Amino acid sequence: MAYSEAAWLVPLFPLAAFLVLLSFGRGMRGWAPYIGAVGTLCSLVLSILVLFEGIEYQDRIDWIKINGLTLSIGYEITHLTSLMLVIVSLVSFLVCVYSAGYMKTDERLTVFYSYISLFVCSMLGLVIADNILMLYICWELVGVCSFLLVGFWYQKPEAKAAAKKAFIVTRIGDAGLLLAVILLFWYMPNHALDFAGIQNVFLGQSGVVDDGIVTLIALLIFIGAVGKSGQFPLHVWLPDAMEGPTPISALIHAATMVAAGVFLIARTFVLFEASSVAMNTVAYVGAFTALFAATIALAQHDIKRILAYSTISQLGYMMLALGVGSMTGAMFHLMTHAFFKALLFLAAGSVIHATAKQDIRELGGLGKPMRMTAILFGVGALALSGVPPFSGFWSKDAILSAALDDNPFLFVVGIVGAFLTALYMSRLYFRVFAGKVSTDADHAHESPSVMVFPMALLAVLAVGAGFVDTPWNEWFSGWLTGDDSVTHGSSPTVLIISAAVSLLGIYIGWLAYVKRTIRPGTIAEAMPRVTRLLEQGCRIDDLYAAVFVRPYRALSQGVRLFDRYVVDGVVRLTAAAASGLGRTTASLQNGQVQTYGLAAVIGLVIVIVVFAGRRFWS
Repeated sequence: MAYSEAAWLVPLFPLAAFLVLLSFGRGMRGWAPYIGAVGTLCSLVLSILVLFEGIEYQDRIDWIKINGLTLSIGYEITHLTSLMLVIVSLVSFLVCVYSAGYMKTDERLTVFYSYISLFVCSMLGLVIADNILMLYICWELVGVCSFLLVGFWYQKPEAKAAAKKAFIVTRIGDAGLLLAVILLFWYMPNHALDFAGIQNVFLGQSGVVDDGIVTLIALLIFIGAVGKSGQFPLHVWLPDAMEGPTPISALIHAATMVAAGVFLIARTFVLFEASSVAMNTVAYVGAFTALFAATIALAQHDIKRILAYSTISQLGYMMLALGVGSMTGAMFHLMTHAFFKALLFLAAGSVIHATAKQDIRELGGLGKPMRMTAILFGVGALALSGVPPFSGFWSKDAILSAALDDNPFLFVVGIVGAFLTALYMSRLYFRVFAGKVSTDADHAHESPSVMVFPMALLAVLAVGAGFVDTPWNEWFSGWLTGDDSVTHGSSPTVLIISAAVSLLGIYIGWLAYVKRTIRPGTIAEAMPRVTRLLEQGCRIDDLYAAVFVRPYRALSQGVRLFDRYVVDGVVRLTAAAASGLGRTTASLQNGQVQTYGLAAVIGLVIVIVVFAGRRFWS
């Protein structure tokens, strides 16, 4: 049997780990890291076998039959899905290993690994789903698991608020995706929802679905991707998600939840190609998000929030690539980003684990006591900054080359974003690892080997993964699409400009934070309001609070008062009237015969007066 035929087992291994940990609870605390890691390791091994086998395969079973309508569920193995399986399972396995050291003393270690296992299962199920309905089910499971993981330390009010915020904001995007699924079901021939059917309809049969409907469906799918992948304006949940444990930040921000939106568009890319409006929307939203988030990252002081805004920015680059028609460039950058961003978050966790500090203003000089972490963080920073020959340079070059061919304005935006990326990463690195050891971090020490090993492996991938697609060896593009003629068409000009702006950003950071030739606070002092605005994330949260949250709460309060005093008031009045009538009639039923006789006589007199007196009244 081919490995591709057994690919349905890939998400079941972490599911089995989840069920075991859920069943035995705290009794499995000592075994939790092993069970969680083994579950993801089994998925990783099978995923690698499926990837190298290179066979495309699809299988499904009937799920629901109603009045001649059949809904099926199944799995599909393509080059795209097999690549994502490896990325997700590899990063998840390394996070599980790393967490054994980082979360060692946590009392809820078993719960932590059970949540991770379910999260990985949901993401792997999303990847291999052969139809958009099954993808949507796993999409929602990913959202639920992110709520549990971000709010894992629920004792902290900030963690609870961040979990609720992540769940609510992503649900806005999920509503768009649900509407897209409904419209696809309505307009697709035979109500087909499988990706192969979608590709056949929108690739080779123009006119089957009205162009306006195609655009609407594509934009609704994009709204779903905007929510999960943290694109403007639904990006606000992602920085707050840093309240979760750092390994979870690495998992969510590197290869799982935030990558789901990019993967969704790549999975339905033929639908977007059928609408120029949708493609332009994706490109411009991605470009704006890349620049917007990079600018905010320059003014942040929390090490994890800097990386969070960096993730938003890099996801914007991926959306930009998709919008200009380079699906291979987007997936190439998704792959390299998964490795170096997971490395950066794990290295940041190493710093936090050693110093109990996250504010870069309270850190410094950690390059000496934490030499290995400093080296590994530097590798990730160089890859993210796009410095050759690190992987981020090649994948970002693919995006910039596609942007230059399609829209020079978007190319300029991408170049500016690349410069800002190098600048804020050099600021972060030099503030944390250069200079003298901060008094707040003078007790820092290197992390244990169980935490260093995953970072070292990710560092190797952050260096080498980019060589699968270079100007002289564009193997990845042809392999991913199955068309050897597909290339990203990079030019020496793009290579030189991209490398130059990255090195310039690092050089300016070195002058400001190492040599002190440029005083770091000069710009902040010259533009205090702008700096304060960037530190507050451009106050997007405040805007949403004023426009949506407070009016909604006022409306809710009004509805609550109406329910209490009008709806409940009518009910209480009716009950009081019935109760009063009951008490009145009950007082007449006192059991005294003479009272009953008197009442009968009075009633008889009334009847006689009424009927006998009619002759006088008529």
